[in-house]
Parts: sequence; C-alpha cells; structure tokens
Amino acid sequence: MHALPKVLPVNELKNTANIMKVCKECDGPIIITKNGYGEAVMMSIEVYEEMITQMKVAALIDESVDEVERGAEMTPSDEFFKQLKTKYGK
Repeated sequence: MHALPKVLPVNELKNTANIMKVCKECDGPIIITKNGYGEAVMMSIEVYEEMITQMKVAALIDESVDEVERGAEMTPSDEFFKQLKTKYGK
C-alpha cells in the first residue's frame, strides 16, 4: 500500500533548497496547491523514471492482450524462455 501523497502549498516553492530535498526524499509525487486546490505535481527524476517504466510495461501488456484477443498465436512459456536464453545468453 502506498503512502498518501505529500502536499505542499505553492509558497513553499520559494525555498528551493528545501523543496529539492523533499523531492529527493519523497518516494512519490508531491502535489503543489494554490488556495487549497491542487495546481501542479512535482517529483524526483527517480520517481518520474519509475512511473514512465511502469506505464511502458502496462502498455506492452495491453498490446499483448489485444494481440491474443485478435487471435495471435501464443508461444508456450518453456519455449518462450528458451528463446530468451538463446537470444540474451542467460
């Protein structure tokens, strides 16, 4: 279970050193509010890269499911992993 997102008011952005520290230490996006309402999201590069990776993996899974639903030929798992070992050597 993920922790609740960190929320900071926009005036906190004036202290750039502190905001960068918070960004580095936070394991998720930080919601920036203005007058009590969400206005923007800030996150560390690590969090951003992980989020992009997860989105790419989800898109590949969706694409694969669509292919199967359209009748694509499926490869048995043992054969698939054998092909991976041959191709990548592990």
